Amino acid sequence: MSKNETARALLAALKRLYPQSGPHLAHKNAWELLAATVLSAQCTDERVNRITPALFSRLPGPAAFAAAAPAELEELIRPTGFYRNKARHLIRAAQKILADFGGEVPRSMEKLLTLDGVARKTANVVLSGAFGINEGLAVDTHVARIAIRLELTASKDPKTIELDLLPLFPREEWGGVNHRLVSFGREICKARSPRCLKPPETSGPDCPLRTLCPQKRLKQGR
Repeated sequence: MSKNETARALLAALKRLYPQSGPHLAHKNAWELLAATVLSAQCTDERVNRITPALFSRLPGPAAFAAAAPAELEELIRPTGFYRNKARHLIRAAQKILADFGGEVPRSMEKLLTLDGVARKTANVVLSGAFGINEGLAVDTHVARIAIRLELTASKDPKTIELDLLPLFPREEWGGVNHRLVSFGREICKARSPRCLKPPETSGPDCPLRTLCPQKRLKQGR
């Protein structure tokens, strides 16, 4: 099966499994999604979602973040880990949004990448999730793992993986592909115990992509 055929089968299966797709991070606007995505680095979305209601209530919007005392913000986001770096990134990003973009999160990859703490993955999440703009495909650990396992890429570099994946899926699907792959990676194609290695007769839900998955390579630790 070619990469294009595998990608088509993958997309069809993901749509059946997850008819609705969207960011896993709770947010009400573009700034909240940007901030939550920054906080999600080296942290689970579930943990981020537990602390952001109080965070955004205390600091509602870029202006409040820009004026926040670092120690206060650090304490609010401490459970997400690396809280000093994340606080610094968020304060500086908010300040730049106020100074250069009229207080509004910019709607372009080029401008988003000028914000402190924002790399291409975060920018893709914000563009797709907040504005419906598919500029690229966000590659996190789940997306990378599944792409490698299904041999859609031979690279471990997120930027290269993104470039390998983009031509395999319709542009209008890029945002949905990311969100669905994250769900699929968390629930089925797990890092240590992917369901494709489970015997078909075993009770419980099976992997709908079992026939596409190179099981022998997975058993060797790929």
